[in-house]
Amino acid sequence: MKNRLLQGLLATRYNQGLWSMILFALIWGIGMSCKPEEDIVLRQIKDVVVDATEGPKLQAQAVFYNPNKMRMKLRRITVDVFVDGEKVAAIDQHLKTVIPSQGEFTVPLEVSLAMEDIGLVDTLLGMLGGRKLNVQYKGALKLNYHGMPLRVPVDYKDEVRIRL
Repeated sequence: MKNRLLQGLLATRYNQGLWSMILFALIWGIGMSCKPEEDIVLRQIKDVVVDATEGPKLQAQAVFYNPNKMRMKLRRITVDVFVDGEKVAAIDQHLKTVIPSQGEFTVPLEVSLAMEDIGLVDTLLGMLGGRKLNVQYKGALKLNYHGMPLRVPVDYKDEVRIRL
């Protein structure tokens, strides 16, 4: 009698462990399948304006493209801005933007430029003259896709002519 009871308890614990492993594998499989087929693409940065009235601020419009059939939500942008190879600013914006499926969307960017950067004064003087600058945006987008958080890398380079 005791052996049957002991065997029943062991079988129950074994079954619970087996079911826990099956449930974990199922949840993990669903989570891994909830990734978009393709990454969102930063197509261009347009309407770049430097406002130096209260302190240098860079304002622009970032144009992204979502090639996926499902819409998503953009939660955060964390991107460093480099001008001619030197970091001049960091974008850290919290958003609640709905990303349309298979379409373009625009996100306004506003960045405070740090005057302490050694190369920034030369860069601003170059902007006054209208010379071309190599600008790189490097960082990540944080999205929600089917309720699952995702990180999409951003690495975009452009040669721009900026005037104050």
